Amino acid sequence: MVVKSIKEKSSSFFLYFCSKGFKKPASPQQGTKGNAVSSEQKQPGGWKAMPFILGNETFERFATIGLLSNFMVYLMKKFNMDQVSASNVLNIWSGVSNFAPLIGAFISDAYVGRFATIAVASVASFLGMLTITLTAWIPQLQPPQCPAEQQLHGHCISPSKAQLGVLLTGLGLLSIGTGGIRPCSIPFGIDQFDPTTEEGAKGINSFFNWYYTTFTLVILLTLTLVVYIQDSVSWVLGLGIPTLLMAASIVLFLIGTRIYVHVKPQGSIFSSIAQVFVAAYNKRHVRLPAEGQEFGVFYDPPLKEYVLSKLPLTYQFRFLNKAAITTKNDLEDDGSPKKWWLCSIQDVEEVKCLIRIIPIWASGIISFTAMAQQGTFTLSQALKMNRHLGPKFQIPAGSMGVISMLTIGIFLPVYDRIMVPSLRKITKHEGGITLLQRIGIGNFFSILAMVAAGVFEQKRRNSATLHPGAAPISVFWLSPQLILMGFCEAFNILGQIEFFNKQFPEHMRSIANSLIFCSLAGSSYLSSIVVNVVHHVTGGHGHPDWLTNDINAGRLDYFYYILAVMSAFNFLYFLYVAHRYRYKGQVRIEPKSEPDVELSSM
Repeated sequence: MVVKSIKEKSSSFFLYFCSKGFKKPASPQQGTKGNAVSSEQKQPGGWKAMPFILGNETFERFATIGLLSNFMVYLMKKFNMDQVSASNVLNIWSGVSNFAPLIGAFISDAYVGRFATIAVASVASFLGMLTITLTAWIPQLQPPQCPAEQQLHGHCISPSKAQLGVLLTGLGLLSIGTGGIRPCSIPFGIDQFDPTTEEGAKGINSFFNWYYTTFTLVILLTLTLVVYIQDSVSWVLGLGIPTLLMAASIVLFLIGTRIYVHVKPQGSIFSSIAQVFVAAYNKRHVRLPAEGQEFGVFYDPPLKEYVLSKLPLTYQFRFLNKAAITTKNDLEDDGSPKKWWLCSIQDVEEVKCLIRIIPIWASGIISFTAMAQQGTFTLSQALKMNRHLGPKFQIPAGSMGVISMLTIGIFLPVYDRIMVPSLRKITKHEGGITLLQRIGIGNFFSILAMVAAGVFEQKRRNSATLHPGAAPISVFWLSPQLILMGFCEAFNILGQIEFFNKQFPEHMRSIANSLIFCSLAGSSYLSSIVVNVVHHVTGGHGHPDWLTNDINAGRLDYFYYILAVMSAFNFLYFLYVAHRYRYKGQVRIEPKSEPDVELSSM
């Protein structure tokens, strides 16, 4: 649920994220050190490998997004959970699934490689979907069915520990699958092309377009067709179809084994980050040289072959500079630095880039918390509203997220083709506005979205209270908050993606892309904490809590206003950290010329 647009130019932000967010694979013909290709693979897999890779990724998304978009309804209707318990399960699972790609990327890069990671993760996804489908199919794996009236007053039989254990096992397997497939599918696809050739470069660009296209189609199908089948036809069929497609994707992926280019693991960037902190601590008693007297003091070897730009020495977080000070016995006999005792200036400055970005990254957690409500309480609202289009067709509650998606799909081309060129003439900035300004606008839209959600929930509740038994208010009154959430996503998530990719060194951009998933995970956990606090603190003295099952008796609007206040404080925090942020420096290395230091002006 991150990036949607229409044509190549209008999807430039997504393509930038994909093309810049992963390590550039070495040409198989060149075979650089640490990136060797199996001797049996003389030529890249190219387009012959694409149906297998794209099919695998598409069906994994189909399974997880199809489940996520309507899962709260499933928990409430099939497992007799109240909306607070259901939202907790959904938020915790979403948080685990968004943290998992960080672990999956580490395992893939450091140990087993992308092919093995995707293969094992695909099997885990299939087993997870199969388990969830069985909970809908086998009556013994779910509590007895409960009439809607009893559900409303919480008089239903709760799921047993065994039933809940089977459900959580399925969700855990899905998280393992997500953690292995999402961080590896795009770089594994890039591995199949030789970027040093014109044909390979064109193939990579086309791969991004196809990846984006299939991703968009999956969202459309899951939010419409799959959700409709689950809601109106059969949960077994609505969950079984993605499960069968996931099984087919595993077969397809394994069929292409002999076609793929298999790039060996290159090691993880996390170990070099840890080495900087350990080396700085080991040399905590060493004195730093005065400014202007650094020549010959710091370890500054030639750049490694996969590093494309050199970072100059800076004096922010000066204590880390000690890790690069050369002292007696810091070098091995062959001239290499001793591990955990000496790091290069480049290594130190790369860690500083990460430290500088953390405050900006943290601001995304609260703003994304507003977006997280699309899959929880927005569904609860939709279930209490008039969802009919005509006398026979009823819109599934889980399909309302299409409004946010359409907002993004329509707005991005307008922003990219009309607004950016116009702003560029005024600001003289390449992107029209800076990336931090774009993120800030997204944070502001999160405030507006929650205020709108509170206002229209109050209108819905008043209508239900004043006119009991009358036709409920139309579900399309949810459109304003969903549209504003779409703008929040278009500005904030896409702005953060581009910001992270430009402010991290090239070979650290796998971490940059993982930060987005970590933000989404953090927002899920924060949402769960706020929900539980509100649920336990409010109510009493004969009054239900704000988030009671019967939202007509509760005060969901007050909950939205709390999120709006949190987003407002978060906006002020963002303005502060954005004002203090220092863009990374860069030493441009050109042949036959002296290097010059420039500051990025993103």
